[in-house]
Amino acid sequence: MLARADLLDDLRTHAFALGRTPGPLRIGAEVELIPVAADTGAQVTIVSEDGVSTLPLLRRFGARHGWTEQASPYGVPQFALPDGGTISYEPGGQIELSAAAFPSATSLIASLRGTVLPLMDAARDEGIELLSVGVEPRGAIEDVPMQLPGRRYVRQTRFMEVFGTGGTRMMRQTAAMQVSLDFGAEPLAAWRVLNAMAPYVTAIFANSPVYRGEPTGHRSYRARIWRQLDGGRTGSFACDDPVNEYLDFALAAPAILLGDDERFRPFAEWNAHGCASLDDWRTHLTTLFPEVRPKGYAEVRAADAVAPEWYAAPLVLLGGIVYHPPTLRAAAALLGPPDPSLLHAAGRDALSDIGIASVAHELAELALAGAAALPGFFAAQHIDEAAAFFARYTRLARSPADDALERISQPC
Repeated sequence: MLARADLLDDLRTHAFALGRTPGPLRIGAEVELIPVAADTGAQVTIVSEDGVSTLPLLRRFGARHGWTEQASPYGVPQFALPDGGTISYEPGGQIELSAAAFPSATSLIASLRGTVLPLMDAARDEGIELLSVGVEPRGAIEDVPMQLPGRRYVRQTRFMEVFGTGGTRMMRQTAAMQVSLDFGAEPLAAWRVLNAMAPYVTAIFANSPVYRGEPTGHRSYRARIWRQLDGGRTGSFACDDPVNEYLDFALAAPAILLGDDERFRPFAEWNAHGCASLDDWRTHLTTLFPEVRPKGYAEVRAADAVAPEWYAAPLVLLGGIVYHPPTLRAAAALLGPPDPSLLHAAGRDALSDIGIASVAHELAELALAGAAALPGFFAAQHIDEAAAFFARYTRLARSPADDALERISQPC
């Protein structure tokens, strides 16, 4: 049996990076794109014998851009990019670009746009639109087959079917932009602030109010889908005692990949019977999906997919606050203790909630000042782009979801 003290030490060292000497700042991101047919809006599969599909597109595009095709454990190829990034698939055929960690946000944005924008153009030439939205807006889940046959996703699908009403939608029809940040010199302070920020990140970048062609009543329907999941593996944290709190969360979560039956017992139960190894534990941690996930760095998972022209905005919002210590402290004072209950209102109302909108505006101002105080990390151009996003949306108590709702309300 794995002792609690050993699991705590593993989390402290490998997940929260406590006791580690901070190195130079880095920043990374994952962006997900939902491929749909330009003529029908139907979600496009990875492989098709008699229609349009995305794997041939990626192979042709990758061959022109120096990508290396690799096998993956999930039954479909992935691609290694020359700058260290990876292109892979999500279970519904969503395309995911996992960028390398870069020493500046400027380099990261150049990498993301240098891949995504030409790929969007190439896809459009083949009748495919790559959407940067939180949920595929037109089709039903029944229209989107499971496309990754590896054991991880087969088990995860069964778990979601047993424990959650929205799990299969989450896996097959949603897309996010995830930002990865080093914890820096104050790991627990950064963890608390990021958990407190999570609802505001959801609200600021909400852009998925439409599902099956109709308004859902939620500015981020992707966030609503996450809130529908059961099984104790989502949400955010109060952060009173972060490492013990995360340990309890992880021990209580059902272990999807242990065993082959459908009981999905908590990891703690497997461990109590001596049936779990340290490798099992670390694999189990990869199946947890909180709004902020500790991985030796902080992976912030709260935002809907962001359009390429606005990539700078979430990077400035998060990096400008976390990477500038005075701004981190100012954000901590503004936010107070994390309030996980805000996640529901943030996904439903976004910035139409007056209280959320007010704090979001102040966070944006702090972030812009913090980013400007990090010379060399953020180019002035990208701070300006983030400022333009906040001026267009956040300062007006709007999110991109409001644009989508206005479009569908206009008569043809």
